[in-house]
Amino acid sequence: MPVLNDVTHVRAAVTSLLRQDYEGPFEVTLALGPSIDGTTELVEEMAAVDPRIRVVANEIGSTPAGLNTAIRASQYPVVIRVDAHSVLPIDYARIAVEALERTGADNVGGVMDAQGESPFQKAVARAYGTKIGLGGTPLHIGGPEGSAETVYLGCFRMESIVRVGLFDEGIKRGQDWELNRRLRDQGGTVWFTPRLRVVYRPRPSLARLARQMVSTGLWRGELARRYPEDNGIRYFAPPVMVLGVLLGTLLGLAGLVQLVTGATPWLLLGFLIPAGYLLLVAMATALVTRPDGFRAGLWFLVVLPCIHFCWGIGFLLGYLKLTTNISAHTGRHQ
Repeated sequence: MPVLNDVTHVRAAVTSLLRQDYEGPFEVTLALGPSIDGTTELVEEMAAVDPRIRVVANEIGSTPAGLNTAIRASQYPVVIRVDAHSVLPIDYARIAVEALERTGADNVGGVMDAQGESPFQKAVARAYGTKIGLGGTPLHIGGPEGSAETVYLGCFRMESIVRVGLFDEGIKRGQDWELNRRLRDQGGTVWFTPRLRVVYRPRPSLARLARQMVSTGLWRGELARRYPEDNGIRYFAPPVMVLGVLLGTLLGLAGLVQLVTGATPWLLLGFLIPAGYLLLVAMATALVTRPDGFRAGLWFLVVLPCIHFCWGIGFLLGYLKLTTNISAHTGRHQ
């Protein structure tokens, strides 16, 4: 588990690991980045109480660097990749290892079950699991067991992950997808099973969600540029939407100038594009947020555009080769 400025979530995450009903020996290796919110003290306190917890320094602070540092410090033949915002069910390790042995796969993973506690987090979780949000893929909502392009987190054979060279530390987000791509390219199998469901706590504020989405979109854009044959058209929908709304708004403003100057204001038709987008957001909110309550529904009206625009803008920056200029700010585990 890479850990950096996660004081709010790390205790629950680590506790869920220590409570696993897996019968074999295991250890919890935390790659601790340079935190400033009390995470370091909390992690050291937990490690002093339970000898199964090992803490290694992740001086770079990025997620892939932390993962590689923790893997190199681990001693067992199976590696379960965990996120500090996730809570594993008690049978996760047992089911994952059983599936690894049963299928002969190199990596086994399941569903990122986003669940919010506050109305804002509930809105984010709802967006994660819908097609209009993050696509509503099996990674977020489940599906039939079988071979997959990628999975959430992952239970790896140590020999397999070492063979392909561990995580690419040059990729700050999307490193799981890229590693699974290398596994598949070398004849390995990535296996999805809906029996593995991991509770994931979304970012607790709009600012942190925006930073996360810009970073995620940025690196997806970078990966789409590097591997165009492995990135479908659905990844291009948010950036196309961003460009469409921007263009429509500019055309509409030009139409206002036409109106003021006495010309035929036909460019006002450009406002139909952002208006159509706002209508789509409102309809989606009315359709999908009923189970979450009124306040979560109001937040959804803000969360959905935040995800679309931040992810889409990030994608465009990454696709246009601007990744290296801003990754030092957005690529850290936030």
